[in-house]
Amino acid sequence: MIVQGPEPVSAGPPRLRDRLYGILGHATASLVAHRHTRAVSPAWTAIVAAILAAVALPITTVVWLALNPADNIWPHLVSTVLPGSVARTLLLSGGVATLAFFVGTATAWLVTMYRFPGREILDRLLVLPLAVPTYIVAYCYVEMLDYAGPVQTHLRAAFGFTSVGDYWFPQVRSLPGAILILTAVLYPYVYLTARASFAQQSVCVLEVARTLGRTPLATFVDVALPIARPAIAAGVAIVIMECLNDLGAVQYLGVDTLSASIYSTWVQRSNIGGAAQIATVMLLLVAGLFAAERTARGGARSHHTTGRYRAIPFQEIPGWKGVAAATLAALPFVFGFVVPLIVIAPDAATHLKGALSSGFLPAAGNSLLLATLAAAAAVAVALILAYARRVAPGRFVRNAGRVAALGYAVPGTVLAIGLLIPLAGIDNQVDALTRSTFGVSTGLLLSGSLFAITLAYVIRFLAVALAPIEAGLGRVSTNLDAAARTLGESALSVLWRVHLPLLVPPLGAAALLVFVDSMKELPATLLLRPFNFETLATHVYSLASIEQLEQASLGALTIVLVGLIPVLLLHEAIAGGRPGGSRTSG
Repeated sequence: MIVQGPEPVSAGPPRLRDRLYGILGHATASLVAHRHTRAVSPAWTAIVAAILAAVALPITTVVWLALNPADNIWPHLVSTVLPGSVARTLLLSGGVATLAFFVGTATAWLVTMYRFPGREILDRLLVLPLAVPTYIVAYCYVEMLDYAGPVQTHLRAAFGFTSVGDYWFPQVRSLPGAILILTAVLYPYVYLTARASFAQQSVCVLEVARTLGRTPLATFVDVALPIARPAIAAGVAIVIMECLNDLGAVQYLGVDTLSASIYSTWVQRSNIGGAAQIATVMLLLVAGLFAAERTARGGARSHHTTGRYRAIPFQEIPGWKGVAAATLAALPFVFGFVVPLIVIAPDAATHLKGALSSGFLPAAGNSLLLATLAAAAAVAVALILAYARRVAPGRFVRNAGRVAALGYAVPGTVLAIGLLIPLAGIDNQVDALTRSTFGVSTGLLLSGSLFAITLAYVIRFLAVALAPIEAGLGRVSTNLDAAARTLGESALSVLWRVHLPLLVPPLGAAALLVFVDSMKELPATLLLRPFNFETLATHVYSLASIEQLEQASLGALTIVLVGLIPVLLLHEAIAGGRPGGSRTSG
C-alpha cells in the first residue's frame, strides 16, 4: 500500500518564494544577533570606561595642577625657564628626527632593494641599537670622548699636547652631541617602518618608473618615498616622542630640555606646581606632534591592484661598490651598538666583583619584579580592551583602544606628576580615616609604592601590548564566538575557553615587549620609586651621575642583553611580512 502525503502548498512563483525564504532567514539571523548582543553584559563597557579613566587621570591631574598651582610661577617660567627649554627640546627633537629620517630610510631602501656582501646580516644588525637605552649610550660616549677619555688621551700623547688649550675637540656634552648620540639609538624606529613599507610596495610600480627612464635615485625619491610617507611619518613621530621622554641622556649631556626642567623643578626646587606647568607645555608639544604626524600622513593610502605578489628583484652591487655599500650601511649599527658595547662589556668583566657588591643583585631583582608585574597587568588590560571591542562593538568601545594607546605619547616625567598627586590624595584620605577611627596610621599605601610604578608602566606601555593582541584576535574567526554562544557560553567563558588558548603567541609577544620596555624605563621609575628602591635603570643612572660607570657597566650590559630578544623578534615579524616572497627576498 502506498501512503500518499499531503501535497506541497505552492507559495507562488519561484522568485517570490525565494524572496520570502530570504527575508525569513534574514529576520531569524537578525533576531539571533540581537539576542547575542543583549546577552553581552554592560560590564564590558563599564570596565573599558574605567581603563580610559585611569589612562586620562595623569593628563587631567597635570592640567588641573597647572591651572590651579599653589604658587603661580607662570611669569617666572615664561621669562626664564620655558624659552630656553622649549627651544632646546625643539632643536633636539627636530635634529634627531631629521637625521633618523635620512639614516633610517636610506639604509632601509638599500637593504630592501639591493644585494651586496653581508646584506642579510646587516638587515638584522641595523635594529640592534633599539636594545640599548639612550642614557647608556650617552654614558659610554662621554666616557670615551671626554677630556679624560681614551680618545683625547691618545690624541694628546700622539701629538704632544699638554692641555686642552693646545687643540680643539668637539664637545660631546652639548646639544649637537646629544643629537648625534640619540640618533645613533633611535634611527631603527624609522628603519623598521620604512623597511616594512618598502618591502610591501608593488614591484610593478617601481618597474614602470624605471621603464619610463627614471634613475634608481629618482625612482626612490619620486615613487617609493611618497608611497612610504605614512609609515615613515609614524616612525619619525616615535623618534620625537622618545626624545621628549628622555631624561637620563639629556641630563648627563647637559641639555636642559623640558623633561629635565620638569625633574629639576620638582625634585631640586620642590615646586610640583611649576613642574606641572612645564609638563602642560610638553603635553601641548605632544598634541602638536600628533597633528603634524596626521598631516604628514596626509590620508595617503596605497594598495595592490592584483592578488599576485612577486619577489623583489634585487639589483646587484658588485665589487668594491658592494663593499662600500655594506660599509656605509653598517656605520649606524657600529655607532649605535658596537661602540657602546665595546665600552661597557670590558668594564663589566673587569669590575664584576665591584659591580656585584655595589647593589647590582637587588636592583636586578627589583627590575625583574616590576617588569613582570607590569607585563602581566598590561597584557590583562590590553586583552580586556581588545576583547571588549569584539563582543561590544559600540562606538565608545571601538574608539577606546585608540584613546588608551595615547598613554605611550605621555612622557614618563608627566606621568609621574599626574599619578603622584591623586594617589597621595587617596593615601591621605585613608590615613585620616584610620587615624580618626582606629588611631592607626596607614602611611603610604599607593603613592611611593610598587603600585604607583606599575600603574605608570601599564599606562605608558599599554599601546605596546595592545597592538599584537588586537592583531591576534583579528585572526580568530568570529564563527568560533557564534558557535560557542549558541552552545550557551557567556562572553567571558568564550574568552577563557576559546580565545586564550589561541592567543598564547600574541600574548607572549605582548608580555615580552612590555617586560623589556619596563626594564629600560627611567623617568617614571626615578620619580615614583619608593625610598631606597633601585632598579637596574636607576642603579645605572645613580652610579653614572657620580662618574662610576665602571660599577654601572654590569647593570647596563644586562639591560642591553635583555633587550636584544624582542628587538630581533620584531625585526623578523616586519622583514618577513611580504606575501609571495621568501624570507630573504623581502
